[in-house]
Amino acid sequence: MAQLSPLLKQATPVVVDHGEGVYLYDTDGKRHLDFTAGIGVTSTGHCHPHVVSAAREQIGKLIHGQYTTVMHKPMLELTEKLGDVLPEGLNSLFYSNSGSEAVEAALRLSRQATKRPNVIVFQGGFHGRTVAAATMTTSGTRFSAGISPLMSGVHVAPFPYAFHYGWDEETATKFALRELDYLFATVCAPNETAAFFIEPVLGEGGYVPANPEFLAGLRERADKHGILLVMDEIQTGFGRTGKFWGHDHFGVRPDIVLIAKGLASGFPISGIAASEELMAKALPGSQGGTYGGNAVACAAAVATLEVIQREGLVENAAERGRQLLEGVRVIADKSPSIGDVRGLGLLVGSEFTTPDGEPDTAKAQAAQKAASANGLLLLTCGAYMNVVRMVPPLIVDTEQVDEALRIWGDVVAGVE
Repeated sequence: MAQLSPLLKQATPVVVDHGEGVYLYDTDGKRHLDFTAGIGVTSTGHCHPHVVSAAREQIGKLIHGQYTTVMHKPMLELTEKLGDVLPEGLNSLFYSNSGSEAVEAALRLSRQATKRPNVIVFQGGFHGRTVAAATMTTSGTRFSAGISPLMSGVHVAPFPYAFHYGWDEETATKFALRELDYLFATVCAPNETAAFFIEPVLGEGGYVPANPEFLAGLRERADKHGILLVMDEIQTGFGRTGKFWGHDHFGVRPDIVLIAKGLASGFPISGIAASEELMAKALPGSQGGTYGGNAVACAAAVATLEVIQREGLVENAAERGRQLLEGVRVIADKSPSIGDVRGLGLLVGSEFTTPDGEPDTAKAQAAQKAASANGLLLLTCGAYMNVVRMVPPLIVDTEQVDEALRIWGDVVAGVE
């Protein structure tokens, strides 16, 4: 009898029968408040009627139209709609299927456009599981262990993770930028550096937001040295942070944006956006793929963008994000086990630590499992998996946030 790989460890024991909005219902009929959203994917909730209708209609017309062979209406419509929300000047799109593929497409474009071999990533970043993307991932060794030799040309600089260093944010930011300059002087010459790849909020790395000073420092160095600034918005895009793009909080201009996850409410589609001038510098034949820009996924993405706009989900993410963050901080203030709470919009993390400030993985895992047993689905993240993260759909309402906070408060009190 065939079975799933034993390496696919389940975060919860739930076997889902169906989903609706912010809830998942298991095969026993129990309702679960889903604050995982498929790791930030089901942005409009489970089975939003408008997305379901668009996908059903498209399935009856065309499922697959390989987009370097033929063009199809959903992809053309999606491209037009993305043009309305993409950062100014990023008017050229390439579609793929997964976040890792988008990362590799941006890597390929960056190297070919600049004719430089190196890229710089930042400590704690997650960019994917394929060999190149895993090489660029530093949120945990589990993503790259055992597959060496990894890709050459990737160098790592610090991220201003103030709590990790035990500093205030200003000190952490100055340190990170100084170390970046030291990296330039000692390991990775600026004139051999193609791009910076960075998440506006570390995802797998622990839900740590960047800050305006740090990203402005990257933009300044990118402009000075002809380096491309690549924003990995795979988890932070499409309203997740309370603004349409995560980098909108920090007032910086990217050269390339990576998109995936929340774009199509659960259908697999990803992509990169750049200026037409930059995109044209890639080599002929360097972009393509069998399933990129799938017709059904594109139709679902168009519907998702319509829902985000019509239902004011970016604004809702900002308001409910403030409610969630404030509530989680109140709970943490009563708990000696939570050393830090942080987030941006509907990305909220609680970092569990021991009395002497060391990562407390066991307590974080216990809290996550207890929450699941009580009907609140959560995940962990961070290098030590000691951060419990909340990433609900953008449609979450006041009462559902209150429900999650009630469960979370009881769970935290119970694991002390």
